[in-house]
Amino acid sequence: MREVLVFQTSITNQWRVIQVKPILDNLMHSGEKWNFDLEDCDHILRVEAIRIQAPVIIQSLNRAGFICRELED
Repeated sequence: MREVLVFQTSITNQWRVIQVKPILDNLMHSGEKWNFDLEDCDHILRVEAIRIQAPVIIQSLNRAGFICRELED
């Protein structure tokens, strides 16, 4: 079952997106995808997930030096 995970991040521009692209791509399983909404004040990362868990994404981006926290519904 696919779920949508939504995160607030400190990724504010396309250059930062390019920096985290390899990290996020390596985390994704087949059928999963991600995108950023940099226009949003929370710099939203949206992940369409099948198997990946939110803590894995948060920890990976934090390790890379970015702030990332899951937004609740």
